[in-house]
Amino acid sequence: MTIRIMILNGPNLNFLGIREPHIYGATTLQEIEASCQALADYLGISISFHQSNMEGELVNLIQSAHGGKADAIIMNPAAYSFTSIALIDALKIFEGPKIEVHISNIHARDELHRHSITSSACTAVICGLGPYGYLAAMLAAVQRLGKLPDTVPAALHGLATSGKA
Repeated sequence: MTIRIMILNGPNLNFLGIREPHIYGATTLQEIEASCQALADYLGISISFHQSNMEGELVNLIQSAHGGKADAIIMNPAAYSFTSIALIDALKIFEGPKIEVHISNIHARDELHRHSITSSACTAVICGLGPYGYLAAMLAAVQRLGKLPDTVPAALHGLATSGKA
């Protein structure tokens, strides 16, 4: 069965490449989607890629993932990272890996953009890697699901555990 990853993007990310390039860079959301699709093809997985400026639409997408449309969620909640209890509650319902992505290093930003409340409902958070964070999140999600193909270098499969603490 093919791994399915739902990639969600919050408000104003449709203006990547134009909006505050000194923070977010010049890469557009369409270019990020193309890179994600290329990696998905390499990994033999499927992705669905969405962007919405509306909180309720993002909640509906997360709920649909719970209904069997996805094995993992990667989400850049954007501004909703700092405000949305609704996204937190929806993410808590989904049982698969949930990886929050931020293009900028939110911990090095102004006070308003420093603390993501949605990360409390996520498995992991990747921030500050620019658009590459999406690819890192995809690899991490597939690795967490134990489904990285043998064509991926062994070092990316994770560290072997010896059972010692």
